[in-house]
Amino acid sequence: MCQNVSCVHLPSHSDLPLHTPTAIALGNFDGVHRGHQEVIRTLVAAAPPGCSRSVITFSPHPQTFFSGKARLLLTPEAEKRALLGQYGIEQVIVLPFNSALAQLSPLEFVERILVEQLQAKVLSVGFNFGFGRGRSGTAEDLRTLCAAFGIPVHIVPPYCRGRDRVSSSAIRAALAEGDVVLARELLGRAYTLTGTVVQGEQLGRRLGFPTANVSLPPDKFLPRYGVYACRVTGATLGGEQLGVANIGVRPTVSAQQVTTEVHLLNWQGNLYNQEITLHLEAFLRPEMRFPSLAALQAQIAADCQVAAQLLEQVVSYA
Repeated sequence: MCQNVSCVHLPSHSDLPLHTPTAIALGNFDGVHRGHQEVIRTLVAAAPPGCSRSVITFSPHPQTFFSGKARLLLTPEAEKRALLGQYGIEQVIVLPFNSALAQLSPLEFVERILVEQLQAKVLSVGFNFGFGRGRSGTAEDLRTLCAAFGIPVHIVPPYCRGRDRVSSSAIRAALAEGDVVLARELLGRAYTLTGTVVQGEQLGRRLGFPTANVSLPPDKFLPRYGVYACRVTGATLGGEQLGVANIGVRPTVSAQQVTTEVHLLNWQGNLYNQEITLHLEAFLRPEMRFPSLAALQAQIAADCQVAAQLLEQVVSYA
């Protein structure tokens, strides 16, 4: 598996070279969920020797381009790149989704991007892949057009959980309800929040439950506001730790800014300026306003007890 994945933005103005010829998986891959993983596995298995195993993705997200509204992501670029590396991808190629790209016909996209620039030798796409002006090209169209250039195209069928297709939209819906258990099933792993620990107001410390305030990428999709049991990883933690995370605006103290903070159950130390990752395992309760800080303190103690029991079961099962 490839852990270090290069990221090339086209047109390339970076010091990172574009490695060609390529074997390419096409799509947005937001979430890198089980369906995306099948597309990538198919690509890795089909890649000829000497080809750089690559993913083409788009920035901004096409929906952002057409709607003009910022789209929060399940996996911002750095997180997505790290995940793709775990599945054998060596290179992420980011195409600027702009008017010029949006106006390319399906044939022009194949000729100019896939053949001329990327020297593609094999492709893998999901069954519902659309490309070219107005998404007029289908996955079958891609196969037909690429055949003229001797490029095989593997079309991966939908990945389903029961009768329901796994999709980024389904994961977003689950997270909006706080259903991180369902999100885990669809993703194939726990939903994670990765960021740098920054200085907070230290209210948790005054209450006897010190927390690490985690600064997340601004385009990261947050689950339902509330309290979660989580596993916590980081280079300086000396192994995986168990924690209780709060995501939201902390209504008891009349805070307005959305924060993500975590209390580690059995660890003490200084995490300032360190990157940590929260792996959300269970939703404990929604955010709520308490009549006093003493009541909030009692509830945090109860949350920690419940989280410890749940997380011990998760760790034992794993």
